[in-house]
Amino acid sequence: GLCLLILRLFIGVHVFLVSCALPDSVLRRFIVRVMCSVLGLFVRQSDPRLRDVNVRVYIANHVTQFDHNVINLLTSCNTPALNGAPGFICWSRGFMELGVTGSRAELVDSLKVYSSHRENPPLLLFPEEAATNGRAGLLRFSSWPFSILDVVQPVALQVQRPLITVSVADSSWITELVWTFFVPFTVYQVRWMPSVPRRAEELSEDFALRVQELLAMELGVVSTRLTAADKKEHMKRLRHTSLLPFAPASSQPLSARPRTTSSLTGVAPEDVRITAMAQRVKEVLPHVPLEVIRIDLAQTNCVDTTIANLLEGRVAFFPESREARTDLPAPSTSQAAAASGIQGSIAVPSSKPATKQFAKSPVERHLSLQERKRALYDYARR
Repeated sequence: GLCLLILRLFIGVHVFLVSCALPDSVLRRFIVRVMCSVLGLFVRQSDPRLRDVNVRVYIANHVTQFDHNVINLLTSCNTPALNGAPGFICWSRGFMELGVTGSRAELVDSLKVYSSHRENPPLLLFPEEAATNGRAGLLRFSSWPFSILDVVQPVALQVQRPLITVSVADSSWITELVWTFFVPFTVYQVRWMPSVPRRAEELSEDFALRVQELLAMELGVVSTRLTAADKKEHMKRLRHTSLLPFAPASSQPLSARPRTTSSLTGVAPEDVRITAMAQRVKEVLPHVPLEVIRIDLAQTNCVDTTIANLLEGRVAFFPESREARTDLPAPSTSQAAAASGIQGSIAVPSSKPATKQFAKSPVERHLSLQERKRALYDYARR
């Protein structure tokens, strides 16, 4: 892999210089495509006759940071730069700079003006606005790409690579490029779908949802309602709650996990993290013994999952007496009722209902959040 990486770095410089020197034409795309095969990038397309030469907007799912470069090897198209500062890096990666730094409305107006000139290449847009591995589902499509023109053509993109996962969450384009040069090959499969016109009086949101459903069916994945903002928030939570980012929750007991002893305190970081998480669960469910909480947290590695297991009776325990927890904050009325329905009649002091004002204490704010979550759970079950 290291030999391939070093060799392909030098070849990649030549590919970049050739792509910059030659004008955009069929000959340039053929030469660059052959040179990319030496770099381990193989591009396949199915049903190229379905590509409509009159369509001005292509809609594709987003898998890697080089999707626009791959599709540009098959047909001439431009992808506007939405994120990142304009400059040499943006230009060298193949993005089109419009000089628009304002809202999405200004971007749509600029793209409408661009598409009105027939001599300009078609637009290639990624409504997901964030890359996924393409194995489970599609992120919810943004509506602004469907406000430009009334006819779009979906493009289904799938990527396969041996040994190394494609599109690791939160990885940069440089990391993706290095792994592409490191592995033996990466295969991009491009499938052209029939063009989709807008229906009469159809809103852009409905148009985006319809195209998303068609692409999901073509790829054999789920059409989700999760957005790029949801993915960003999820990655922030993973970085915040886990010492090892993106490490899956282990099903092994705590004693079977490797521990790293701190040179200063002599306390394992794993124990500190479990203890902190157990205290959070204890604040929500004070009648549950702390040792039971720690054992379940060692298996789930998630505060919310442990709370759900305790509330729904998946973990058996004997409630602590009222005297043993007098120094802990009292749970809310809804939590006490839920625990009583599962574990039997338990005398739990109820706290005052959640107020609409912002509580000063972090414990009160957390209890208020749990009350709202409990109400949502009850409503969903009904």
